[in-house]
Amino acid sequence: MKFLHDDFLLQSGTARRLYHEVAANLPIIDYHCHLPPLDIATDRRFANVFEIWLQGDHYKWRAMRTNGIPERLCTGDADPREKFDAWCATVPHTLRNPLYHWSHLELTRHFGIDCPISKETASEIWDEANRQLAQPEHSVSGILKKFQVEVLCTTDDPADDLASHEAVAHNAEIATHVLPTFRPDMAMRLSDPSAFNAWCDRLSGVSALDTSTFHGFVAALRQRHDFFHAMGCRLSDHGLESCPGEFATDSEASNIFEKARHGQTPTPEEQKRFAGNLMIFFGRLDCAKGWTKQLHLGALRGNNTRALKNLGPDTGFDSIGDFPQVQSLARYLDILERDGDLPRTILYNLNPADNYAFATMIGNFQDGSIAGKIQFGSGWWFLDQKHGIEMQLDALSSCGLLSRFVGMLTDSRSFMSYPRHEYFRRILCNILGNEAEQGLLPSDRNLLDPLVRAICHRNARDYFGFPADSKNR
Repeated sequence: MKFLHDDFLLQSGTARRLYHEVAANLPIIDYHCHLPPLDIATDRRFANVFEIWLQGDHYKWRAMRTNGIPERLCTGDADPREKFDAWCATVPHTLRNPLYHWSHLELTRHFGIDCPISKETASEIWDEANRQLAQPEHSVSGILKKFQVEVLCTTDDPADDLASHEAVAHNAEIATHVLPTFRPDMAMRLSDPSAFNAWCDRLSGVSALDTSTFHGFVAALRQRHDFFHAMGCRLSDHGLESCPGEFATDSEASNIFEKARHGQTPTPEEQKRFAGNLMIFFGRLDCAKGWTKQLHLGALRGNNTRALKNLGPDTGFDSIGDFPQVQSLARYLDILERDGDLPRTILYNLNPADNYAFATMIGNFQDGSIAGKIQFGSGWWFLDQKHGIEMQLDALSSCGLLSRFVGMLTDSRSFMSYPRHEYFRRILCNILGNEAEQGLLPSDRNLLDPLVRAICHRNARDYFGFPADSKNR
């Protein structure tokens, strides 16, 4: 039997039926990813399989470095074919790493290439994938159509002009609803006043408002929030080590802002309190517009200072942090809830030690107004593999309502990543199917089938409140 057979990851008859008959052909709502909007707007065609599969993939770079591959073949100036060959030679060494599953799924689902990936098969894969990439159906719009991507939410800075989103919205050839997500991390990054001031100037330019004062800065952020909403945005996102638990008054925040604008670095405590002030502000904006706030918590970024200096961020030198999470997170959510300003919220943890803490935290702030208003998000980053997905599903099931879960996302920079939704769906169906056959769940299609449909598609469709027709907004 070949490795990626039809029943991959499906260990029982009920699991197989749930996947093949219920989950497999549902549309995808990819509500959080890092795909470049420009690639969608220009309907990018990829020159070779390196460009679509390896370029920018820090998961693969980490594995290659560990396998003794020099940096020139990861992020360096080597020829694309050399880099591709180096990756193919690495794949056999990734057994039991999720990269082995993902890489074979990606080649099989995109190109129908189902041979084992190795240095011996590299030429065969390179030639066949490149032959297919030359065909129109393998452009970005073709890929989105092939994988039935119904909605795609990118991750966008408030200082972005969203010109690519505007172009996509008016391109009738792209059926997928492509929407921005408001990611204002730079608004709180006072540790580097030079970068912060440059960003404030960009914000001023795109909003046509003066950001030299805290009042003007906040007004510009509000204006961008309004503009994103008009462009179909319905989610915000924050990448934080931990949620702020101390909150500067507006007067204090203004003083801290002035300090940074004059090129001085605020103290760590001032930075935290300033971030806390803005996070309350952002929460209220999100609530007023009916948005969903995403909190990605727990990454320890840029650990290798030499690599960060030479290669920049997001190149594979981040890891799981062990930051205290619970008390400050509860304080933040409670302030917004107390004032009636708590929006729909999804909590993502990177440290699996926080699974049950986050799974129980969401229950503290459900208010009966929206089913599953506060969500424990899917396995993120280092946890979006089989074991991590199973742990997240188990914690959520044990402490909350799995039936209200909004499901999987790609969190990816690659258009090759849509098989991750299949991966998740197979794992979900396997859990439910196996437990039904063990007598832990009723073997009742009227219960199991709607549950699978809800988690894989319907819950996300109903929860986020996307514009009914974002192509004609």
